[in-house]
Amino acid sequence: MPDTLSTVDFDRFRLARLVDRLVDAGEVEVVAEPIPLAGVAQRLDGNPKAVLFKSAGPEGAALVGNVMGSRARLALALETDERSLLPTILERLGAPVPPVEISRDRAPVQEVVLEGGDADLTALPVHLQHALDGAPYISAGLDFSRDPATGFTNIGMRRLMLRGRREAGIDLNAPSDLRAIYGGAHARGERLPVAIVVGAHPSDAIASLSLVPPQDELALLGGVRGAPVPVVKCVTSDLMVPADAEMVLEGHLDPAGWSEPEGPYGEYVGYYGVLKSNPVFHLSAITRRSDALFQTVTIGGRYMDTTDTAQICALKTEVSLWKALETAVREPVGVYVTASCGGMYNARVSLRQRVPGEVRNAIAAVFGSNADVKHVFVTDADIDIFSDAELDWALATRFQADRDIAVASGFRAVPLDPSLQGERAGAKAGFDLTVPFGKLGAQEFTVPEPPQLPPLAAGGLSAAEALADGPKHFRELMEAAGSDDGREIVRELETLYAEGRLGRDRDGRYVLG
Repeated sequence: MPDTLSTVDFDRFRLARLVDRLVDAGEVEVVAEPIPLAGVAQRLDGNPKAVLFKSAGPEGAALVGNVMGSRARLALALETDERSLLPTILERLGAPVPPVEISRDRAPVQEVVLEGGDADLTALPVHLQHALDGAPYISAGLDFSRDPATGFTNIGMRRLMLRGRREAGIDLNAPSDLRAIYGGAHARGERLPVAIVVGAHPSDAIASLSLVPPQDELALLGGVRGAPVPVVKCVTSDLMVPADAEMVLEGHLDPAGWSEPEGPYGEYVGYYGVLKSNPVFHLSAITRRSDALFQTVTIGGRYMDTTDTAQICALKTEVSLWKALETAVREPVGVYVTASCGGMYNARVSLRQRVPGEVRNAIAAVFGSNADVKHVFVTDADIDIFSDAELDWALATRFQADRDIAVASGFRAVPLDPSLQGERAGAKAGFDLTVPFGKLGAQEFTVPEPPQLPPLAAGGLSAAEALADGPKHFRELMEAAGSDDGREIVRELETLYAEGRLGRDRDGRYVLG
């Protein structure tokens, strides 16, 4: 990982530069006037746009929120479109790019270095996000640690609850690689060095949440970026972090274990999480760009579809479901998880049925592949799964509850789901919204479309002449006659009826008889 690049573009994947692009695209509300930190959450809640605060808190800090709160902004960040976002991510996850190490004197994220007593979490524009939160939270942190068993860098995304100037609670309750790594350090009575990046490009956040086989996840970040990540060694540990980030919080996790209360906090399911026991993060240094842009993410609340976490969770879920479907059915077409459900509970799958039973195979694959997904809706490829209206139509016209629903119980579930009412396992339901196998082309499932006539030639055939070589729909009679009107065809048919020469077949076509 030596510094082999003579020139590195440290701004290409800088969060602040992306925000500039989003401003130009009309995706950002810019708040130029000073705003107290207590007012930040209200400006973000339910806002369909990202919000850039030019002067947040008494320090007048630059603060941005909700950058990842829409699929459109995530697509723009990855230089693709919304419908191509999943295939783009899948392709890039399959092509990791090793990082390139940068010397400290070249690393923008270490332009300012604050160590010891100069490093102060309460000097950062960290705001109270929800009314009943235990304290202000750093919510946009990407955590970097090293697995001693493999030497690989592990990257995740976790919140930090401020406990003081140099201490914060970190949520390590849910199963994760970092929880396992920390569990080993705790068992040995050792500190675990951790670095928290605050202010990262969305591609880094997407990579950090992707479930992939064990590997060094710095290369995974490079894959999703589509370029090597410039990395630099931390000031107070040997961890490597992106040199082009806005800010890094260096420190360690206390070896005491899950020992201190953390929470409550407005969770990604849309409700509050309860008070938990969690480890404590101890700050040793803050390094940052001289003009660092601090980042916060939105999570929970009534407007889930506009939150960063729901949008990111949706992509994470889509990736895991696609990989499961690739082995379960012959031709999956698309996967979409709505952000409004929290980005995990309700999944939509479209496929081309090649053999009977593939819909149930798809439902079973989704059931088994992801603990978060509770409901899966499977459609034919002709349904646009990104469209609520088309899914509603498929549910209304292709679904019979006593025939097309698959319900199963006893599945591992996420405890944060309040509908579980304290149970450790839950139920899942699959909805078959497809046309019965083999009937997709049948008339009762053929979707009406406006008539499209080819260029018409004058002096065409009469109705009788056109019908002489076989049955015709009315539109085909118009084409044969060169008619762009059709009423003269009706008058011809009237004569044929009167002569007893006209009939209709089962498909409604006209026939001579």
